[in-house]
Amino acid sequence: MSRRYDSRTTIFSPEGRLYQVEYAMEAIGNAGSAIGILSKDGVVLVGEKKVTSKLLQTSTSTEKMYKIDDHVACAVAGIMSDANILINTARVQAQRYTYAYQEPMPVEQLVQSLCDTKQGYTQFGGLRPFGVSFLFAGWDKNYGFQLYMSDPSGNYSGWKAAAIGANNQAAQSMLKQDYKDDITREEAVQLALKVLSKTMDSTSLTSEKLELAEVFLTPSGNVKYQVCSPDSLSKLLVKFGVTQPATEAS
Repeated sequence: MSRRYDSRTTIFSPEGRLYQVEYAMEAIGNAGSAIGILSKDGVVLVGEKKVTSKLLQTSTSTEKMYKIDDHVACAVAGIMSDANILINTARVQAQRYTYAYQEPMPVEQLVQSLCDTKQGYTQFGGLRPFGVSFLFAGWDKNYGFQLYMSDPSGNYSGWKAAAIGANNQAAQSMLKQDYKDDITREEAVQLALKVLSKTMDSTSLTSEKLELAEVFLTPSGNVKYQVCSPDSLSKLLVKFGVTQPATEAS
């Protein structure tokens, strides 16, 4: 049993496991969590920003949420440098499809295309899997609003509500318990914030520790991706009773 089955990405262990892929999933399990919820009028994505040091200059742009095309966005958990490569790949694929066919790329086709790339990195020698999981939120004319989750193995699946990152098992069981099929977008935001408040390591939720993004249809029928501002997020946290309005009192 002295042979190492994790020294190459291409080697199966005697039990039929790919340890490199499992190690990549372990890295995601230690990353900031993200939750996606599918509602009847949109898709909600909420992510936890890990504040590693008080000295760190916080970014003005979003850290967990990324727009891929006008009709597709994603939330990320894992190694951000790996995520950036895949997000750029997805953006190029979406634009190529639009250029070729003069219409937006179907959401599942875009997710499948990206997952094919991820799968290749579990199969060829000298490569390591991408240490990142995604929640994809989007809308297309075929299936309406959709939410997909993908992991480093290249697997992807459609979900009504899903969680990735730290404490994802606890978050998933809470979502399973509280999710309703006819949930509205506002109720989905409330549920996502409630689940995060109970599964995050930090004692209180603040707008500095969270990011919230939504994909929905405007009254004119266009798909809109909108990131919630810190001020609006703070008001939502107080409104849903997830945090106390201590800052306002002081």
